[in-house]
Amino acid sequence: MSDLVWLNGEYLPRERATVSVDDRGFLFGDGVYEVIRVVGGRYIDADRHLRRLRRSLAELELVDPAASGLDLLGIGAELVGRQRLGNGEAAIYLQVTRGAAPRRHAFPPAGTPPTVFIAAAAFEPKASQRAHGVAAITHPDLRWDRCDIKSVNLLPNVLANQRATERGACEAILVRGRTVTEATHSSVFAVIDGCVRTHPNGPAILPGVTRGVVLELAAAEGLALREDAFEADDLPRATELFLTGTTTDVMPVTHLDGRPVGMGVPGPVARRLGELLQERMER
Repeated sequence: MSDLVWLNGEYLPRERATVSVDDRGFLFGDGVYEVIRVVGGRYIDADRHLRRLRRSLAELELVDPAASGLDLLGIGAELVGRQRLGNGEAAIYLQVTRGAAPRRHAFPPAGTPPTVFIAAAAFEPKASQRAHGVAAITHPDLRWDRCDIKSVNLLPNVLANQRATERGACEAILVRGRTVTEATHSSVFAVIDGCVRTHPNGPAILPGVTRGVVLELAAAEGLALREDAFEADDLPRATELFLTGTTTDVMPVTHLDGRPVGMGVPGPVARRLGELLQERMER
């Protein structure tokens, strides 16, 4: 069976999976999500993703479906198996909303069941893009002040990524005031004066799972490393710029706002960290 999803206790063909028009995810963006990579039938960093999901749920006072015994990873594995995705790569999408209730801004009555949706889809790694690098643009960061919560409410990200697409770029690197935060769906690293730098965790960025892994790999490799904010004015001095993410891996940015970054080709730091990440996933 192909194109199968799980919704509120049922495995269904995608075209038959529907949610109520009163669902708060639909009406308010009142929900959270996660994406977990699967390689050769094995989850990659599932524990880290589930910890982040639990944190996002707790921050928004949403019901944790796993607390009632729901096996989210087991459902994802079943979807992978039924769709015969285990021999290649796949991505599992998990979404939890506050459920369906009459439209009012305050929370619905206690006991309102959450809406839980899980899907699995084949994933094709971006090997060619990683080898040659991608283009990005800078864009004002217009998001809310709790970007550390992986909310389904992504309209500012959508608009920024659309501007990137219109300019022939793959990503928009977000700038709040003068500070580089992250990108629309990935974390941002820069090599400035020989040091690998990235914005520290906090409300301004999502605590990226791959970001955390790459920081560990960089530290183990003995690279100079600083988790502190850098500014848009620092970007012209960057010899390398790269993105990280669950479906991004380590992606070199070779052109920013139409100008080359460094030599305009993937640099040694991004290449090495990408190799280390790939080796880790294969293990």
